[in-house]
Amino acid sequence: MRSPVTGIAALLLLLLVLIVAYSSVFTVQQTEQALVVRFGRPVASVTEAGLHFKAPFIDTVIPVDRRILDIENPSQEVIASDQKRLVVDAFARYRIKNPLRYYQSVGTVQAANLQLTTLLNASLRRVLGEVTLIQVVRDEREALMARIRDQLDKEADAYGIQVVDVRIRRADLPEQNSQAVYQRMQTERQREAAEFRAQGGQKAQEIRANADRQATVIEAEARSQAEQIRGEGDAERNRLFAAAYSKDPDFFAFYRSMTAYENALKGNDTRFLLRPDSDFFRFFGNPSGKTAQAAAPATTGTAAAPAATAPDPSPKP
Repeated sequence: MRSPVTGIAALLLLLLVLIVAYSSVFTVQQTEQALVVRFGRPVASVTEAGLHFKAPFIDTVIPVDRRILDIENPSQEVIASDQKRLVVDAFARYRIKNPLRYYQSVGTVQAANLQLTTLLNASLRRVLGEVTLIQVVRDEREALMARIRDQLDKEADAYGIQVVDVRIRRADLPEQNSQAVYQRMQTERQREAAEFRAQGGQKAQEIRANADRQATVIEAEARSQAEQIRGEGDAERNRLFAAAYSKDPDFFAFYRSMTAYENALKGNDTRFLLRPDSDFFRFFGNPSGKTAQAAAPATTGTAAAPAATAPDPSPKP
C-alpha cells in the first residue's frame, strides 16, 4: 500500500517539472524578435518566430518589435543656403535590425524615438542648409529626402536601427514671410495682367485702325468704280437717246413726254397750275404733239397758196 507522503511528493515533483519546463520555453510572435538576457547580460538574440528554449529562472526574454515604426518630428525652422527661412515638417520610418545593439544602446522604443528625432533634426539642418529654397520646395525635393535618409541611416546604425524612409511633409516659409511673398506675387501678377491688357489694347487699336483704313480704301475704290460705271452708263444712255432721236424725233419727243408725265404725276396730291394749252400737255390735245397755235398758221398758208396761183376762170375777149 502506497504511503500518502509518496503521492504528495510525486505530485510536487511533477508540479516542479512543469514549472521548470514552462520556464524553459518562450514563444516569439511574427511581429517580434527576442533578446535573451542572463543576469542582466544579453546571451542570445532570437529573430525567428516560433517556440524557443532558455535557461529556466535565470534567463529573461525581452521582446523587441520587428515592425516598421514611425517617428514624428515637430516643425522647426531651417535656414537655406540663400538665407531663406523654412518651416520644415518631416517624419521618418525605421525598424530594429540588431536587437542586441538596440538593447545595449537605447533599450526602449521611447528612447530610440528621442535619439532618432535629434539625429533627424541635425540631418535636416545639415542637408537643407546646403541648398536653396527653390531646390527644397520644387526642384530637388526627392533627392534631398534620399540624402537625409542615407545620413540618418548611417548614424542610426550604431543603435541597431535601420532607417527605411524619410519624408518632408511640408516645407514653407514662416507665416510673416509667406504673407510678404504672397503680396509680392500678387503685385507681380497684377503688373503682368496690366501689361498684357495694354498690349492687347494696343494690338486691338492697330487692328481696328488697319480695318478702318482698309474699309476706307475699299469704299473709295468702290465709289470710283461706281462713278466710272455710272458715267459709262450715262454715256451709253445719251448715245442711245441720240441715236433714237436721229431716227425718229417725233417718237423721241413723245417718249420723253410720257416719262415726264410718269415722274411728275406719281404723288396722290399732285397739283399743277398750268394753262390748258401749255406745251407740257401738248400730247393730250394732239397725238402729234403740235399745239393749235402751231397748226393754224400752217393750215392757212396751205389754203391761201392755191388761191393766189389759180388762173382766172373767166374767158378772155
